[in-house]
Amino acid sequence: MNYILDRLTERSTWQGAVALVAALGVNLSPDLTNAIIAFGVAAVGLIHVLFPESGKVGQ
Repeated sequence: MNYILDRLTERSTWQGAVALVAALGVNLSPDLTNAIIAFGVAAVGLIHVLFPESGKVGQ
């Protein structure tokens, strides 16, 4: 269980999850696809802002 919790605190886990969700939009209408991709890019940017880089927690 700790393994899963540890992965959920890593930036790369969230980036991968966002990328997978954004990739699901390729089979939708072009307008919806563009909206999903834009959201995915914004979500990755937010992840970079909110999550510290590895090894820098509490420093």
